[in-house]
Amino acid sequence: MNTSILSVPVQRLGQPAQDLVAVEEPLQIRIGEQDIAITMRTPGHDRELAAGFLFSEGLIQGPEQIQSITCNELGTVTVVLRPGVTIDCGARNFYMTSSCGVCGKASIDSLTEVLKQRERAADDSTVSASILFSLPEKLRAAQAIFEHTGGLHAAGLFDLEGNLLAIREDVGRHNAVDKLIGGAFLEKRLPLRGDILLLSGRISFELVQKAVMAGIPIIAAVGAPSSLAIQTALRFGVTLAGFVRNGRGNIYAGAERIV
Repeated sequence: MNTSILSVPVQRLGQPAQDLVAVEEPLQIRIGEQDIAITMRTPGHDRELAAGFLFSEGLIQGPEQIQSITCNELGTVTVVLRPGVTIDCGARNFYMTSSCGVCGKASIDSLTEVLKQRERAADDSTVSASILFSLPEKLRAAQAIFEHTGGLHAAGLFDLEGNLLAIREDVGRHNAVDKLIGGAFLEKRLPLRGDILLLSGRISFELVQKAVMAGIPIIAAVGAPSSLAIQTALRFGVTLAGFVRNGRGNIYAGAERIV
């Protein structure tokens, strides 16, 4: 049974029917006995989501710090760190909605502090404009759950030849990216040098932040970037393309990587 999709009753011109919708449910992320975050997500790849979130927030640095990750049916993921590994969460408590992810000035300030630990991308990867602008079609074709519901965001990881390496879907665009990065994190494939992150919607600051943490040099999206997303990409040497659709797009930062 696919827990990401739910059949619900609807009315179509007065006639009862059934429709498929994307599932949205809360997920509690814990480190040991400490509650760290609650996110509204589509069930599936919860281990990756938790790992990706903790890494992209700078709370953990490598998979070797993790002893175990367990999920239960009540919607809780518990991450147990190896003996001797400690983290400092400070006063950071996270509640993430599916629409905007981590909200609030305190959260933005803390994320900016984490990013200061990262250097500008020294990645000299390049991609042809024709390949970059062809990626949305490939991402859309691989969105299995969206095909049924029409209600999910997607994040895809591509190589420089335009081959799809991985895709994750979720009601929250930030969750889709965390799932993608979390999978690479647990497989010890970070940093993702020479890869392209493609987003099915708009580009916000936090999505660029997550890409910077994962070492991704090129970000493209079907939608528009925010001003802070552009500023962050410029600051950390990331290539940022928006409105990538129908074989064209706008390059907002790092145009030297597009050939």
